[in-house]
Amino acid sequence: MPRVLMLYTGGTIGMQPSPQGYIPCAGLAERLAAHLALADPYRLPAFDVLEMQPLIDSAELMPETWNRLVAVLETHWQAYDAFVVLHGTDTMAYSAAALSFVLGALNKPVIFTGSQIPLGEPRSDALNSVVSALQLAAHPATPCEVSLAFHDRLLRGNRARKMRTQGLDAFDSPNFPWLAELGIGISFPQPSALLSGKPNFAPIEVDDEAVAVLPLHPGMSLRRAKALLADKTLKGLVLYSYGVGNPLSFEGELLDALKAASERGVALLNVTQCAQGEVVQGAYATGAALNQAGVIAGSDITLEAAIAKLTVLIGQGLLGATLRKALSAPMRGECSR
Repeated sequence: MPRVLMLYTGGTIGMQPSPQGYIPCAGLAERLAAHLALADPYRLPAFDVLEMQPLIDSAELMPETWNRLVAVLETHWQAYDAFVVLHGTDTMAYSAAALSFVLGALNKPVIFTGSQIPLGEPRSDALNSVVSALQLAAHPATPCEVSLAFHDRLLRGNRARKMRTQGLDAFDSPNFPWLAELGIGISFPQPSALLSGKPNFAPIEVDDEAVAVLPLHPGMSLRRAKALLADKTLKGLVLYSYGVGNPLSFEGELLDALKAASERGVALLNVTQCAQGEVVQGAYATGAALNQAGVIAGSDITLEAAIAKLTVLIGQGLLGATLRKALSAPMRGECSR
């Protein structure tokens, strides 16, 4: 049986009640062992639990946490056959996407999971998440990539999104098929097409001012949008647009501001607000104008993966034409084209 390292970062799965609501709590390894002892006859791989310090509520997550995770993986990479990351659900899709870009090609699985209800609470989904992730970690058909296991499905990490706040089936990958489905058995509909290899453990340079999102909506302020695009600290921006990538024009003023930012070296990535489908710049005249402004069509990349991709690439030192080229094609299967 493979040996698995479980990294506990915090999140709902290990939280306990307090007068202020659920809070991160240490000692998950002991509580987990007690629950698994009652859950026989599960046949699980040998695993160790490593609690990262400090534990965090994932809503507080910042990119520096990705560097901490990568550093822990590097330290233990040779000693284990697979890795499970217990993470809060609020930002798990961001972290899974980010680690897929930081680590690059992998020769071992890295599986994120979490829960909607803490371990030990009535109707908790935590134990199923842990058991599923461990069984997948030990399965020879599990792809060597960063993935996300939740509610009996295995998703590509950089394709996953949190779709529901209350449902136990909280995560899905609307534009990409599941990597595996867990029922009585475990089925893998298709093999991973990603190349395997030795991972990259180099940390990224964290710059909290470098990346921003400009969500479009009726009644939005042109003044605020232009101020954001003119910000000298801005290096990459996600344009969160309508439909197939259509923006407001503001009689050409927003397009002019986008073009000026692009000419200044800011990478502009167009992502649709729709849960399914892709950006097609050129289907409408307003979208076609974005091509002239230097905006990159994001295909069917998720907002979470787009933010993570920009943050990681900029954190790796890519700028200007090199950054735009990297954004224009899939790195780790995060978009169709």
